[in-house]
Amino acid sequence: MTPRRAYRSDVSDARWALIEPVFVAWRAARPEPGAAARVHDLREIVNAILYVNRTGIPWEYLPHDFPPFRTVYDYYAKWEADGTTEQVHDLLRDRTRRANARTVEPSAAVVDAQSVKTSGNVAEASQGIDAGKKIKGGKRHLITDALGLVLTVLVTAASVHDSVGDKQALTELAAAHPAGVTKVWADGGCQTGVIQHGAGLGIDVEVVQRPKERGFQPLPKRWVIERTFGRLMQHRRLARDYEALPQRSRTMIHWATADKMSRELTGESVPTWRIETAISPTLA
Repeated sequence: MTPRRAYRSDVSDARWALIEPVFVAWRAARPEPGAAARVHDLREIVNAILYVNRTGIPWEYLPHDFPPFRTVYDYYAKWEADGTTEQVHDLLRDRTRRANARTVEPSAAVVDAQSVKTSGNVAEASQGIDAGKKIKGGKRHLITDALGLVLTVLVTAASVHDSVGDKQALTELAAAHPAGVTKVWADGGCQTGVIQHGAGLGIDVEVVQRPKERGFQPLPKRWVIERTFGRLMQHRRLARDYEALPQRSRTMIHWATADKMSRELTGESVPTWRIETAISPTLA
């Protein structure tokens, strides 16, 4: 690989060490004819995906010092289809939970949805209008654990009611964590049908009501998922839904949260304004 100047979105050696075994195993399980097929460093492919994720540029606008954009997208699609991206995400989530003195399997979670506008390349059939928020586009139904780490992602048209998406998300949650989550907190718009659906899955769904006092107040239990949505917006590729397929949107969310978790695990996520720096005597 030709040396190049690092981008801010590149994975550090410490972050790459966390996920490298997954990609080593992935490549070892796929014998390829000849050395030409192995010309691209998988770490560079990951760096290119994170660059698109963080900056929001179209794939074809990838800088020339990355592998060809068609190659990068091909890996992106393959890793989405065979579950490699989700495997990386879940590995980092388990490590993050352990680092926070939590068991790997969560027992409580939070459910909510976020509507976002879509770009012009998204098929009309995949879009809808969220009448309440007056947004035409898509909707992300998320379930996170008590730390705000993503457990389930479902991407639908914005016209899909939250209760419909919540039911499907709860079904996927119960299938992915059959012996884990038994409690889920939802917002005030949660309908009785969602609560009953959760009960049928062995999950107690509790509605968290807004305080009567005016002004901004973090909602008990639910503030962690609002923080997660806010963190997704820091990745410009997610500020609007640019993906032509719902599963690609889901994967882009997994890359964004995997990026955040890997930074936390290696201590690279401290904002610069929190770092104490000595004031120069000439500026004092």
